[in-house]
Amino acid sequence: MEFNNIILEKEDYLAILSINRPKAMNALNADTLYELEAAVKDVKGDTNIKVMIITGTGDKSFVAGADITFMLPFTPIEGRFFSAVGERVMRQVELLEKPVIAAINGFALGGGCELAMSCDIRLASENAVFGQPEVGLGIIPGFGGTQRLPRLIGEGRAKELTFTGDIINAQEAYRIGLVNHVYPLDQLIEEAKKLAQKIAGKAPLAVGYAKYAINKGLQADIDTAMGIESDMFGLCCATSDKAEGMGAFVEKRKPKFEGK
Repeated sequence: MEFNNIILEKEDYLAILSINRPKAMNALNADTLYELEAAVKDVKGDTNIKVMIITGTGDKSFVAGADITFMLPFTPIEGRFFSAVGERVMRQVELLEKPVIAAINGFALGGGCELAMSCDIRLASENAVFGQPEVGLGIIPGFGGTQRLPRLIGEGRAKELTFTGDIINAQEAYRIGLVNHVYPLDQLIEEAKKLAQKIAGKAPLAVGYAKYAINKGLQADIDTAMGIESDMFGLCCATSDKAEGMGAFVEKRKPKFEGK
């Protein structure tokens, strides 16, 4: 598929997906969502890729939100359809078997904050800002924000941010647990790549199973969740990577994982 609104680059084990609508501050319209969906499918099927980074082009905006001009004429039916598309795409990012790192290089508002929250790990530049300002436009978050934000930062904080539409800076986002780390803008992508390299050095099947166990377990009671964990632990024991990892530990050498 030819992309007009995103850029998908691959470097060995790493895929870097950049939202590329600079004139619209990388805002998400339907075409961009469909391209993002296609890119996630491409990465999912590429056995060489172990980690994906999602970022925005330029130095001002990760994703400034959903495209308001695009949404302005929506009827209720059109609005529900657009929300469902966005939720589906964000969920595909979240469920990708490979870890996804958000490198948030500026505005992450509305749909941009929701895209960041669908990623596994969030790294922010010092100039990044976050928020769900939708109520100021007469709508609510529609790409999963009402569900992921309270899961990440707690119900009270999530309700305050959602009901007020307040915008917070990167340090506050770090303080409340919305992002994992904050870096100078010119170091952001390099730090994201360092983290990706560290993850890529581990057993890829085990990383994928761990992601599955965490994601599914968070949606279940603790006893069901521990059963999911045991299932994934058992699957790990069926892999060659488990034999290699444990063998390397006993032999005091660096393991060579093959994702098998």
